[in-house]
Amino acid sequence: MKTIAILYQSKLPPIKNGVQKPMKSGGYSDSGADIACELKKNGIRIVTPINNPNIKTDLDWVFPDTKKGIQDAIDKGANTFWLNTVLYKSHEIVNFFDQNIQFIGQLPNQVDIYDDKYFTNELLRKNNISIPQTTSISTENLTNYSLNIDFPLVVKPIRGRGSQGVSLVRNQKELDDKLNEIFTNNKYGKTVYLEQFLSGQEITITVMPSGNYLIDNQQKIYKKPWCLPAVKRFNHKDGIAPYNGIVAVMENSSVLENNELNLRKTVEVYEQCEKASELLNIKAPIRIDCRADENGNYFLFDLNMKPNMTGPSRPHRQNQDSLTLLASRKIGWNYIDLLRNMIKQSWKA
Repeated sequence: MKTIAILYQSKLPPIKNGVQKPMKSGGYSDSGADIACELKKNGIRIVTPINNPNIKTDLDWVFPDTKKGIQDAIDKGANTFWLNTVLYKSHEIVNFFDQNIQFIGQLPNQVDIYDDKYFTNELLRKNNISIPQTTSISTENLTNYSLNIDFPLVVKPIRGRGSQGVSLVRNQKELDDKLNEIFTNNKYGKTVYLEQFLSGQEITITVMPSGNYLIDNQQKIYKKPWCLPAVKRFNHKDGIAPYNGIVAVMENSSVLENNELNLRKTVEVYEQCEKASELLNIKAPIRIDCRADENGNYFLFDLNMKPNMTGPSRPHRQNQDSLTLLASRKIGWNYIDLLRNMIKQSWKA
């Protein structure tokens, strides 16, 4: 029987090729506590750092993703780890792969590669998946770069997290000012990513890995990755969907209407997202943000290997449906159904 421990991010990931991935305040301990509380309420065995966790105290429910934190969870009886943290090749969890333990989440070495937006989008482009025009600028070519993208364009971290650090710039002066700001504070490292701004509708698609699922009380086997219903984003600020740490996604997101879900262009972007997810060998849900051009054709512009998994499991968190949970509700899943189906896809190294 599975006994689950939830990990959270306790420190910044290492700098890779001069690029720093930012850290969320609390290291996803909020969503980790949401998950743990929901599992416990529904009779799924979990372990927590303290015996009687306070429902309002996130860190009572989750273990730090350090060697000590992982070992503490094992000592308390954990045999399954929910990797609700930022992963990378040298993450401590890989030191426990030779033990008889199961994991819920992505392979750390895969995340290490595909968290690089520029690398990943170029990989998708080479495989005939629709990606906006892109380029990168580093501190090394800051004085002699040439743009191959028309304004307006989007500036974002190479290893970003949601919309944190993402900005729309409309002209050369705004771009220069933004680059100066980013490279001066060095929050995101020495390279940034520039992307064509698309003016059409933005949608977010959660892709689930291949596996065995329970939908409408029936077992369903998917041999390839598959998409949950698309969620449209609205109430953008300066052309960018606001970071969900500031605006709850329930306030600016909703599942597409049935007639929109059945459109040919929606079906086509599903196929592209599924193809991308198969290329990346996903082991857990990923979230892909897509945006349409003026003709309604969708492009994949941001692939997130660790989608947020917040949920309304605690009284003070009732407005915390994640984008993935919003999509899940459309196929009849509530929070525990989503989590149970994620558990079904656990794996051993």
